[in-house]
Amino acid sequence: MTPVDEPGTGGAADADAADPALVDAATLPGVPDEFQRLWTPHRMAYIQAGPEVLRKECPFCEAPRKSDEDGLIVFRGRTAYALLNLFPYNSGHLLVCPYRHIATYDQATDEEVAEIGALTQQGMRVLRQVSRCDGFNIGMNQGHVAGAGVDEHLHQHIVPRWSADANFFPIIAKTKALPQLLGDVRRAVADAWHG
Repeated sequence: MTPVDEPGTGGAADADAADPALVDAATLPGVPDEFQRLWTPHRMAYIQAGPEVLRKECPFCEAPRKSDEDGLIVFRGRTAYALLNLFPYNSGHLLVCPYRHIATYDQATDEEVAEIGALTQQGMRVLRQVSRCDGFNIGMNQGHVAGAGVDEHLHQHIVPRWSADANFFPIIAKTKALPQLLGDVRRAVADAWHG
């Protein structure tokens, strides 16, 4: 213990001792181990729904038919719209989609291409403001063979990145730690977009 943590010095140990809600993990039932647990009960909705959420219908055709909150939509344009990814790589992972059900970029009209580009730029500005990200991954996977999860409806990814956002979870455990709930992120991004 450092002097700051010693009892009676006003350090962290005093604060912990004064908090009756904190319990020493070594006193709990079971065998203590070196693993840390990430409790993410909100993810049960995805687990219980299975890997094909909304796959009876195209999720990008269905989203605009819902309320912004239910569809995770942050902005509706004339020919395209922006929404949060239901299965994000990082908090704030946006998608920009045309309303028309087209599979590839070369099928988009000039007007759709222009609006997808403009919404991508605005999404970047908003994410920088809201999440203070350091960079972005932006791209489109065209076709199932190229990695598109929804290959029948064109969509552009905008993934915010931070200089310290990489860790061992994706590599070792195929897990992403997401610090915010989708509804909270949608509200913050939509408010900043319209504000």
